[in-house]
Amino acid sequence: MPTVYTVYVIELARKVFTENARFRAANPQFNGVLECLYVGMTSKTPQERFQQHKTGYRNAKGHDLSAAIVRKYGRYLRPSLYQNIGPLSREEALEVERGLALELRSRGYAVWFN
Repeated sequence: MPTVYTVYVIELARKVFTENARFRAANPQFNGVLECLYVGMTSKTPQERFQQHKTGYRNAKGHDLSAAIVRKYGRYLRPSLYQNIGPLSREEALEVERGLALELRSRGYAVWFN
């Protein structure tokens, strides 16, 4: 059975915009009205993946699979922004992750994605 993926959204603390130059540069359209977000994809549940980000999860080879931006600024999951998406194949999830991130940016959010 093929692996199933989910796209998820995490709200980030607003100070990410002032403290992280790369995040700020990626979101020149941000006017401070809406929230700062992280969009990702996972084969785990969004809750499990969020916990991995927050605890600095490393795989068996010792590679850090958590996003430093979420570890430092992640506040909580925003299921209302992703609950109707999926399940997806890996290829679909990569496409949907990017599309959702760009859509959220166009709606006024500041967004980070890989």
